[in-house]
Amino acid sequence: MFFKNNDILNLLFQAIPEGVIIVNEEQIIVASNLSAEKMFGYKKGALINQNLALLIPSKYHSNHKTHFTNFLKNKSTRKINYDLNLFGITKTNKEFPVEIGLNPFSFEDKTYILALIIDITYRKKVEKKIKILQADLEHKIENRTVELNNTIKQLKKVNLNYKAEIKKRIDAENKIKTALQKEIELNELKTKFLSMVSHEFKTPLSGILTSSMLLKKYTLSEQQDKRDKHIDTITKKINYLNNILNDFLSIEMLDSSNVKYKFTTFNLSKVIDEVVYNANMLLKSGQRIIVSPNIENYQLYQDEKILELILSNLLYNSIKYSPENTNITLEVSQNKRNTIFKLIDEGIGIPEKDQKHIFNRYFRAENVLNTQGTGIGLNIVKNHLENLNGNIHFTSKENKGSVFIIELPINKEL
Repeated sequence: MFFKNNDILNLLFQAIPEGVIIVNEEQIIVASNLSAEKMFGYKKGALINQNLALLIPSKYHSNHKTHFTNFLKNKSTRKINYDLNLFGITKTNKEFPVEIGLNPFSFEDKTYILALIIDITYRKKVEKKIKILQADLEHKIENRTVELNNTIKQLKKVNLNYKAEIKKRIDAENKIKTALQKEIELNELKTKFLSMVSHEFKTPLSGILTSSMLLKKYTLSEQQDKRDKHIDTITKKINYLNNILNDFLSIEMLDSSNVKYKFTTFNLSKVIDEVVYNANMLLKSGQRIIVSPNIENYQLYQDEKILELILSNLLYNSIKYSPENTNITLEVSQNKRNTIFKLIDEGIGIPEKDQKHIFNRYFRAENVLNTQGTGIGLNIVKNHLENLNGNIHFTSKENKGSVFIIELPINKEL
């Protein structure tokens, strides 16, 4: 009745993602949008001229009648109250939690109430999980507290020296507090990790699926260029996923102190050729990798695979964050003790305020938040270099490019 002569208002009314219902003073539904009908399980138009009680569980009918009468007397807007426990009921008699905002208005000398309804079933499930986690954490804290009290009792029995006893008690308390804090931080990291993994795997997998489906359409020999294009897309996406998996494996090994480095003497040019060969498959149009000449005689006693991982990580970043038609330069030199790698790009750079955090795990600068990435690569690089007695530093200017410099001992034993 409200939108018969105004198609635009009716279109907007039906397009609202939240459920919207309009009732008159007798609680008869005079209008409802598609979201409300779908939420309560009714066909289009089936709610019109029905009593509002149809959508309210029967056990709440008596209270609702009183609340409705009082609301009509006051005729004031009621915003959504997150503390109220309100429920709706579907056509199939399934109860579900809702949030409702009410707004009275007049039309043709009659009073109506517009109800904005939000289904919060998913949020309630999340809140329940959070409460379970909190209860579990509190239980762990209680157990740790008991352990602390037992430790204190034991210290009092075996240590006659009062000052030594106090020191040990404080140390025990600090260790437990530290352990609890690490446990809380670990839970937060796990949540962030799962969210990041879901996003980073979903996008390339969608690209692989799309390209593989399109490949089936190009069966003619003259369509080889189109097949090659999609094969190239699949290859790049698989390489991207493979790099992520390698990063995750490195994190697990580093965190568990389970990294076993394999030191051998090898020719540096072999590693660089392999890194550049793989990176070439990721280059954007017009990008070019320039490598220092005359490095054939450079020898290292290091972990060859870890060095390949480090250089690949930095080179892939330079490709990803540099525009088309730019050069990426890898300069390599040696002195008596170290091999120095200098990677120079003409990319988007790192904002100055973010530079101090760039090696933190999961950190991503604000100018790359819309670009695929995990925020763990540079953290892995830095940890491996420290374990190999090397170091990394950089200079960067936003929209101008970055220069990353690695110094790695020629001989790990030095």
